[in-house]
Amino acid sequence: MDQKKRTEIASLGQFGLIDLLTKEFSAKHASTTKGVGDDAAVIAPARGEAVLCTTDSFFEGVDFDLTYFPLKHLGYKTVTAGVSDILAMNALPAQITVSLGVSSKLPVEALQDLYEGIAFACKEQEIDLVGGDTRASMTGLVITVTTLGYAKKEKVVYRSGAQQNDLVCITGNLGAAYMGLQLLEREKRVLADVENPEPQFKGYEYLLEKYLKPRPRTDIVRALAEEKIRPTSMIDLSDGLASDLMQICKSSACGARIYLERIPIARQTSALAEEMHSDPVVAALNGGEDYELLFTVPLSMQEQIMRLGLVDVIGHITPASTGCYLVTPDGQDIKLKAQGFPEE
Repeated sequence: MDQKKRTEIASLGQFGLIDLLTKEFSAKHASTTKGVGDDAAVIAPARGEAVLCTTDSFFEGVDFDLTYFPLKHLGYKTVTAGVSDILAMNALPAQITVSLGVSSKLPVEALQDLYEGIAFACKEQEIDLVGGDTRASMTGLVITVTTLGYAKKEKVVYRSGAQQNDLVCITGNLGAAYMGLQLLEREKRVLADVENPEPQFKGYEYLLEKYLKPRPRTDIVRALAEEKIRPTSMIDLSDGLASDLMQICKSSACGARIYLERIPIARQTSALAEEMHSDPVVAALNGGEDYELLFTVPLSMQEQIMRLGLVDVIGHITPASTGCYLVTPDGQDIKLKAQGFPEE
């Protein structure tokens, strides 16, 4: 049996490793004056554009489990997280830096797989890799991605602009990524002591893709721009619908009513939730990592929003004194709760 090639990182040295991992990347954006290969990247944004910057860190054993997370998918997902933050500000991403903390258990080939996923995401999203850092880690793999994006200053959207009677809109469906994670964790537990494990994923491939390889909603930001729709507030759905809606309400000093029957949930999400005796609505409200967009628009734009065909209107903004509630089909109001917010 052929053994998979294993090259120790020490055999290349830090600079040899950096050269190997970044040799396939080339700058595409006019704003990238200098990328990888100097003490710092040089970025020159166009006149009148705001520069947006966000950083995400991912820790092995906390944010991902290499038992079931392919490194190529992991590389792609770490880029998606930062891109999604930039999109949530109504801007487009342009550059990233990637810094790694690498444990000795990982060979060079593993890092090449990781960077293959990063390269695929960069090509797909038209992003330049312009720098980073690589260091030894005593606690497993650590990945930190900083993402830069640009937008005209007057086009940038914040969490703080929602107004009373605005429509609450979301893209895609919710809870699928969380249920994908639950499926992976279940199979890991069941097959822990099996010599030749064969995980049972048939029928739930969509859930796995939503968790392992979520796609950022660049198409939505472009579609909104084409329709000349500027949301009053926006956030990406990385912490669950309840938490992210409450973030908007907190920043905008408002309340909200969302309707249970309007929350889009995929059939596979509902099917797996039933199989695992859990509630798909809980997955949608509190699961997170969907990387969809949650935003508000004035009521007067309802027709324009519905024409897009990519968005669901799930509720509306109310005065701050009314709080944030989920309304059931029988008219019952359930107060939204989320981690990180104090109990009232």
